[in-house]
Amino acid sequence: MSRTARTPRTARTARTPVRTLLAGCALIAASLAGGPASAWASAPASAPAPAPGAAAVGPGVREVLFVGNNWEGTADVLASTGDLAKVGRLNMIPDKEERLREIYLNPIKLAFFLGIRGGAGEGHDQFVDDMYTTPDGSAVVASRPSFADVVSIDVRTGRINWRFPVSGFRSDHMAVSPDGTRVAVSASTANTVHVLDIATGRQLGSFPTGDKPHENTFSRDGRFLWNSSIGDVTSALDAPWLDWTKGDRKITVVDAQTFRTVRVIDMRERLDAFGRSDLSDAVRPMSFSPDESKLYFQVSFFNGVVEYDVAADRITRIKELPRNPATNADRTAWVNDSRHHGMSMSPDGSKLCVAGTMDDYATVVDRASLTEGPLVPADKPYWATVDGDGTACVISESGADRVTAIDFATGTKRVSVPVGDHPQRVRLGHVPTGWTGPQ
Repeated sequence: MSRTARTPRTARTARTPVRTLLAGCALIAASLAGGPASAWASAPASAPAPAPGAAAVGPGVREVLFVGNNWEGTADVLASTGDLAKVGRLNMIPDKEERLREIYLNPIKLAFFLGIRGGAGEGHDQFVDDMYTTPDGSAVVASRPSFADVVSIDVRTGRINWRFPVSGFRSDHMAVSPDGTRVAVSASTANTVHVLDIATGRQLGSFPTGDKPHENTFSRDGRFLWNSSIGDVTSALDAPWLDWTKGDRKITVVDAQTFRTVRVIDMRERLDAFGRSDLSDAVRPMSFSPDESKLYFQVSFFNGVVEYDVAADRITRIKELPRNPATNADRTAWVNDSRHHGMSMSPDGSKLCVAGTMDDYATVVDRASLTEGPLVPADKPYWATVDGDGTACVISESGADRVTAIDFATGTKRVSVPVGDHPQRVRLGHVPTGWTGPQ
């Protein structure tokens, strides 16, 4: 497959000195002591439950897809199934002028703000990273990396209900509890995860992580919260032999009520034991099997998927997916150390949908054989989620400003629809029935 020419807006740029500044300013959290592997393995397997954000729809509420347009600061709201028709749009930065004024008056905040723009933002500000709606569909809660905060926005008025500034200088990936009442957010420069009441923004607790916490995942019964830290993805020290410079990367599993660490998993040891010392141990997007016995995840610089047995505490399979011959072989040109970034699993656990970010495709992988299906051309796909009826995955094509639905059964594209500037996270959520945007 050939790579299409980029416009300057979406060009993949090499790291700049500002990225080094951002890395140098990062705060270092206390290191964690590991808990026994049996702490998770002994927990009873929970029955399959709806994915976060996909709870049963009550009266007066409609299920939708929220698409965060990171560089634009908006969220497009689409139908959750079928043609993904546009329902409405929200401005996620109604307080932009106030936030910028605070930043410009604080030299340290300004340094990090510019560092995000020159680093992870690829020359752009990052205004919308992750989003979840409240159970009643009245508000959407979003992390805003460049503003280092989490906000709740009333979907009817477009006004901010509450704002929570995270520790440090950047907010990142989030997760919502299965009951929809709590939201966890990574404070990536403070090596901390905050857990907030989704209705009020009040902090319920927090816990320390490895360097640069990234993905958060609640267990289906809500008892545990998994966080993966990815280390420094802003430096140009990307050669395999310099992997040790990336920092302390690990999965931290905590009790979701007490926020005490119950288990720490260093994938470096597991990858080495599997004979893949060449792979990075920075765990990126992840998906559990329906019974939570297996964890599937992506790692930095790798075009493929890793399978991990949770109870046995070992890697069982690694699948390398096709390389696009047009992809730049220079690892320093890959966005934030990604090669593939974005993965979701079909509700029955039989298929994985993988976003091949730097290879410009997405594919559905059979979980039993780890055989990939057709390579669906996509422009810098950045995320993958499951649609409302569970029959397709929806990827964000950040290089083309669109989202695309791919059929789980056939592995082929169903539909693509345009959205805003640089879509990243796509999440199922809810809005009031008949909603088309703020009044």
